[in-house]
Amino acid sequence: MQSFELEQSDLTQLKFVDFIERDNLQQKDKLFICSDTSWAEYEAILQKKANSSAYRISFLNGVLKIMSPSRNHEIIKDFIYLLIISYCDAIELDYYPLGSTTLKQKDKSVGKEPDTSFCFNSLKQVPDLAVEVVFSSGSVEDLEKYQKLGVKEVWFWINNRLEIYVLIDDSYQQQSSSYNLSNLDAKLLDKYITQVLTGNPRILKKAFLQEII
Repeated sequence: MQSFELEQSDLTQLKFVDFIERDNLQQKDKLFICSDTSWAEYEAILQKKANSSAYRISFLNGVLKIMSPSRNHEIIKDFIYLLIISYCDAIELDYYPLGSTTLKQKDKSVGKEPDTSFCFNSLKQVPDLAVEVVFSSGSVEDLEKYQKLGVKEVWFWINNRLEIYVLIDDSYQQQSSSYNLSNLDAKLLDKYITQVLTGNPRILKKAFLQEII
């Protein structure tokens, strides 16, 4: 896989204004924030990034965010992915993993790369479900991005719990269970996701399936 490193010259060109380093379960995500960024500059960074998974890039109304996920971030993201595909396999639901594919609409000045995403039953232009792992508060802005992009359901792993949001009448409403995967509720998913950083993912997945199937 092609590597991608953000160079200092890139940050200068993109009017780099802030850098945040967050301590996440003894690991660190890094977040670069660049204001007054044009759509052309955003697309240039996407082109430079190519297919690297080392960064997640988002854009909204001239504000560019570039996040480098920590190891723990990736462990949680991959375990949520594992639970979703294992559940779909168990109930024989067709699914199409889209990963961190770039979602963008120039006319709405928005772009987003989820941690992982899925279409169900058939492949579509916009995923049915996007998943975000967040190690701090403040998910509202990301919901605005997903609303502009038309993603029906968004899961946020935030403050060590799962929050499920469903787009209803052009706004997101928090729900106790999944819209696309109706037997999966937030509390059940919490039970297993909270254990993955110290437990065995294979054993946790097995216990999860035994409980829901």
